[in-house]
Amino acid sequence: MLVKLDFRSGEPIYSQIVAQIRQMVAAGGLKPGDQLPTVRQMATDLRVNFNTVARAYRQLDEAGVISTQQGRGTYILEQPVPPNQHRIRRQRLNDLAERFIAEAERLGYAREEIVDSLAAALGVPQGALSKED
Repeated sequence: MLVKLDFRSGEPIYSQIVAQIRQMVAAGGLKPGDQLPTVRQMATDLRVNFNTVARAYRQLDEAGVISTQQGRGTYILEQPVPPNQHRIRRQRLNDLAERFIAEAERLGYAREEIVDSLAAALGVPQGALSKED
C-alpha cells in the first residue's frame, strides 16, 4: 500500500494516513474486502510511531471505512457512494493546489513562475494557463 507522508507539512501524520486511505477508497484503489497492513507493519513501513497508525486506524474504524477483526486483520468496508463525491474530489484537488502554491510562494517563487511550471508539468503551451486581461 502506497501512503506517502510529508513530515514538513503542518498536517498531523495520523490525519495524512486517514486522508490518503480515504482517497484510495474513493478512487477505487482500495476496494471493499481489501486487507490493510497491520498497525505494526504500517508503522514500520512508514517509519512512524505505532500509536500514530493506531490512531489513524481508530478514526477510520469509527467512520465506518474499515473494520478490524481480532485475529483476522483490518479490512476495507463497503462504502455507500456519496451523492457529492465529485465535489469532494474537486475540493481535495483544490486543497492540494493551494498547499502547492503556498509552499512555492514561501520558497520565493512568483505566481507567474508557478503557473509556467504547472503548464510545463501538464504539457500545456506556456502562457496558456495565464489570465490575460
